[in-house]
Amino acid sequence: MRAVYIIWYRELLRFFRERTRIISALAMPLLFLVFFGAGFSHALGNLASGVDFVTFLFPGIIAMSVLMTSFMSGMSVVWDREFGFLKEVLVTPLSRSGVALGKALGGATVATAQGALLLLFAPIIGIALNPLLIAKLLPLMLLLSVTIASLGILIASRMKSVQAFQMAMTVLVFPMIFLSGAFFPVNQVPMWLKTIIKLNPATYGVDALRQLFLPPQGDTSALGLSLFGQNLGLGGDIAIVALFGALTISLSALSFRGQG
Repeated sequence: MRAVYIIWYRELLRFFRERTRIISALAMPLLFLVFFGAGFSHALGNLASGVDFVTFLFPGIIAMSVLMTSFMSGMSVVWDREFGFLKEVLVTPLSRSGVALGKALGGATVATAQGALLLLFAPIIGIALNPLLIAKLLPLMLLLSVTIASLGILIASRMKSVQAFQMAMTVLVFPMIFLSGAFFPVNQVPMWLKTIIKLNPATYGVDALRQLFLPPQGDTSALGLSLFGQNLGLGGDIAIVALFGALTISLSALSFRGQG
């Protein structure tokens, strides 16, 4: 736990000392929200009873912000390796599993904070929030953040340069975002594309966040995610994200143990 706390605290310090990073990380999700929302809301109308395109899109934008920021936590691993800090950490008595988990939690905390900042724009675009909804959203964002941050750290643990990690991020992150259902209903795509979408762990995080925003009344099943012919509930989404997160955390911890 000492190793987890030390690495977690260091990741937070690095982030809050770079204020421009906070602004830049919010810029792209807000641009997508403004231009996609404004451009398609009138053209598409209501996607389901009581659900317009902006209401459908907003949870996807939150997930997009969380996913991009979480995956970027792997960048710190590459930087630390290049500047020798990672080697200094790994030769200390600190647990290497704790180092991996601390980095994942640090990146996840930052990503969750940025996702929470996006909630400030909800009233501006006509989406109502209440304390109960926020209380449900924050743990879910943290779970998704830890899962994706662990994936980023797992990949970064095998990268030797920042350029290689940036290339891997470009290849992985944007397909994960666009194939997560953040921008379109996943049940209304060709079967071959549905298969790819359901292999994407981000899909279940997006679906879980969206279920919290969809109205309890009315038929919104066409906007949800089905698995093996059954509509997936909030509990199922959370279980799959948690399972994938446990796997990536374990693999990233093993990856750090193999280094020195």
